[in-house]
Amino acid sequence: MAGQIPHSILFCCDHNAVRSPMAEGMMKKFYGHAAYVQSAGVKNDLEIDGFAVAVCQEWGIELSRHRSRSFEEMQSWGDDLGSFDLVVALSPASQRQAMELTRHAHLDIEYWPVMDPTGLAEGREAVLQKYRETRDMIRVRMIDRFGPPTGAV
Repeated sequence: MAGQIPHSILFCCDHNAVRSPMAEGMMKKFYGHAAYVQSAGVKNDLEIDGFAVAVCQEWGIELSRHRSRSFEEMQSWGDDLGSFDLVVALSPASQRQAMELTRHAHLDIEYWPVMDPTGLAEGREAVLQKYRETRDMIRVRMIDRFGPPTGAV
């Protein structure tokens, strides 16, 4: 059942290179300015994944300018996790990290188990298909949680 969109949402995953940037981009595309939306990773040791950029571009979602960042880096820039109304963890490691960093804050943390498509296929088309499956999993969870998109899909 779809719920109200919180004022601020942080999507997180392991590296902020595939799943959480996809979710951030989709949220902005589907719901516009209904919420302040950011994304982060447990680590920021990877750049945005080119396959993630490609499958989101199929829906008109621009990710090529995304800069990966970690929880630690976002806090050093002044984005306190406790200031978000909702943290959506897309991987077990990011869920644990979010819970640890916010144990003294009152905010909601949701875990959406979303497949990490990296390394699951060989050949460009097969790899793109895995990334589309991940993108589509995020879309389904997002619509279930926040309702039908208000922006173009």
